[in-house]
Amino acid sequence: MKKLLLSVVVGTCLPAFVLAADFKPAIVYDLGTKFDKSFNEGVSNGAKRFTEETKVEVQEFEPANDSQIEQAIRRMAQRGSNPIISVGFSQSKALETVSKEFPDTHFTIIDSVVDQPNVQSVTFREEQGSFLVGALAAMASKTGKVGFVGGQDIALIRKFACGYEQGAKYVNKDVKVFQNMTGSTGAAWNNPSKGGELAKSQFDQGADVVFAAAGGTGIGVYQAAKDNGKLAIGVDSNQNHLQPGTMLTSMVKRVDNAAYDTFKAQQEGSWKAGKVTLGLAEKGVGWAVDEHNEKMVEPYKAKMAEIEKAIIDGTIKVHDYMTDNTCKM
Repeated sequence: MKKLLLSVVVGTCLPAFVLAADFKPAIVYDLGTKFDKSFNEGVSNGAKRFTEETKVEVQEFEPANDSQIEQAIRRMAQRGSNPIISVGFSQSKALETVSKEFPDTHFTIIDSVVDQPNVQSVTFREEQGSFLVGALAAMASKTGKVGFVGGQDIALIRKFACGYEQGAKYVNKDVKVFQNMTGSTGAAWNNPSKGGELAKSQFDQGADVVFAAAGGTGIGVYQAAKDNGKLAIGVDSNQNHLQPGTMLTSMVKRVDNAAYDTFKAQQEGSWKAGKVTLGLAEKGVGWAVDEHNEKMVEPYKAKMAEIEKAIIDGTIKVHDYMTDNTCKM
């Protein structure tokens, strides 16, 4: 009986042991830097949380340009990494190519959709989170003029801008919304000086709240807001701590959870290919309230909760720019 019991225990434990031994999670970051205090850093924080909890190290690569992305994903796969997270829409073409070469490897792409049987695509309802912070900007504005500074001029960032404008006009139909994009290439994500210049231009036109959806470029926007006595809104990660007293809030996009959940699901054997979309209802986007801005936003919290509930239950329908590349109010 003891021999039989031992064989059963060994037999049931062995597959889990093999899975743990073969488990090699990896990340290929978006252009910019890992510690951009925004999008990439959010993913990094999710990986860090997973490592702290499980003691499993995550392999990471920071591409310096577009040409390195496909090579990096392929190299990770060749080394046996699984799953591999591709961060950002700009990696979709490279991932589609590499995922076909390694059909037994699991890939998760954040912010884009790759239709392959071994790829999970995680996207977000950025328009919903942007609507919320646009509404807050209009509530807090004393001039009736607010601004938006985007990073690379692509449809995804136009989606942020459109949601922001809808939210601002929901609160004040006469609000003026200034919009500028930093550039047309990946370098637009890491140009704080240009971000500061664009924000200053909007302040000079009367804007007193500016939302930056621009990765590391946003750091310049927040500094300009502080220097000019205006308010700023962060993006992706909670950036309220960067300029306390200046940051009205941050539109959080839980890419940290997307990374953590990918690794956890793979480890537990529950990872699935397909499309996952995260919005307000799924707590995938939202707005940040903490010790750095709680007093500033206290007068608006009840109205914000009302708006959030209305978006979730469908009373407020937020237009998604990605559906037809137009911004409908």
